[in-house]
Amino acid sequence: MYVVPPPKRPDPLSGSTDGSDTLRIYQTWKGSNKFLLQGRFIFGPDARSLGLTIFLIVAPVVVFCLSVAKKLADDFSHHWGASIMFVAIVFTFYDLILLLLTSGRDPGIIPRNAHPPEPEGYNGSAEGAQTPQLRLPRIKEVEVNGITVKIKYCDTCMLYRPPRCSHCSICNNCVERFDHHCPWVGQCIGLRNYRFFFMFVFSTTLLCIYVFSFCWVYVKRIMVSDEISIWKAMVKTPASIVLIIYTFISVWFVGGLTAFHLYLISTDQTTYENFRYRYDRRANPYNKGVFQNFMEVFCSPVLPSKNNFRAKVPREPALPARSVGGGFVSPNMGKAVEDIEMGRKAVWGDVGAVLDQHEGQLSDNDGLKERGLGEMSPEVRNTVDKGDRAGIHPRRSSWGRKSGSWEMSPEVLALASRMGESNTSGGSSSTLRPT
Repeated sequence: MYVVPPPKRPDPLSGSTDGSDTLRIYQTWKGSNKFLLQGRFIFGPDARSLGLTIFLIVAPVVVFCLSVAKKLADDFSHHWGASIMFVAIVFTFYDLILLLLTSGRDPGIIPRNAHPPEPEGYNGSAEGAQTPQLRLPRIKEVEVNGITVKIKYCDTCMLYRPPRCSHCSICNNCVERFDHHCPWVGQCIGLRNYRFFFMFVFSTTLLCIYVFSFCWVYVKRIMVSDEISIWKAMVKTPASIVLIIYTFISVWFVGGLTAFHLYLISTDQTTYENFRYRYDRRANPYNKGVFQNFMEVFCSPVLPSKNNFRAKVPREPALPARSVGGGFVSPNMGKAVEDIEMGRKAVWGDVGAVLDQHEGQLSDNDGLKERGLGEMSPEVRNTVDKGDRAGIHPRRSSWGRKSGSWEMSPEVLALASRMGESNTSGGSSSTLRPT
């Protein structure tokens, strides 16, 4: 039998393609994330959108400082004018830091399992018995604060998702307390970065209101100093009008998002839960009251990440070889022979090892046949040859073997009995005499 050889590819668990243990977890990460500074920062696959977000924040502030705040500095005494520009710059840097804390950190990714969990009711001591495959249930029920909650099994991560966890199709990870995937920050919003996301949205809202307000202050100063109407004052400062329109539109977006998340925090919901489950129609098992909900989001410590992206890729220990029902079991697979018999997919190494063993058994039978035929009498040799021509081969009796036993054809058993009778009756004679 010819077996197609497996494709040669580097083993990610070995740590390197050349056998060296230099690869780290972020280099073999199975999600869609992007890493920066050797795994110190983790972003989503759409991290390029950060450039647009930063531009939409920084560009208006630069125009405001050059066209509005700089001129207001001359109208206010006692350094009040300079403080307007200073506050705008500091506020912008604070906003960008919150953006980085939101998009560049682990949102609460749950590490994947290397193997699926054992199904309930599985008894590992019952070896050798060909039992039907046990299937993992798709949904389990757990109790949270006295309310039954359903959790689902994730085929990609091979684990049961904890309550409030969901698999992000964009980042390809299971995220704890999954809220949503924000394209503006290029990252999932979850347990470990939701606080910074809300602070980023809220501070951006305040920055828009700040720029919007002082642009109107500058227009008012022009009206008073030149004693002209508001329309003529607006014509004299087109930059202020552009900033007023831009911040007015932006504040509806970020301001509305801030108000929506204030509602979610007060009721202890996530965006995903609000759109999918509608807790206003049933009890929310996570709601602890408005005050406790805000304390949980803003005052509870940020849990450490469950992933050490800079750690070296560990090697999986090989399982010891063991015999199951007289069959061969590979060290890499717990039940290779049973997998083949039950129709499950086997590993290339296991198939090759099983074939090698059968080939060895067949070659041993060939050697026994040659040695036996050399010592047989012509009559016995003719009987064996007739059996070969008739399609009866001694070694092919193993093809129909059952687990743990070998069955031989009646012709071979009769031949063996005649050889035994010949050896006992003939003594030192090397040929059989006719009766």
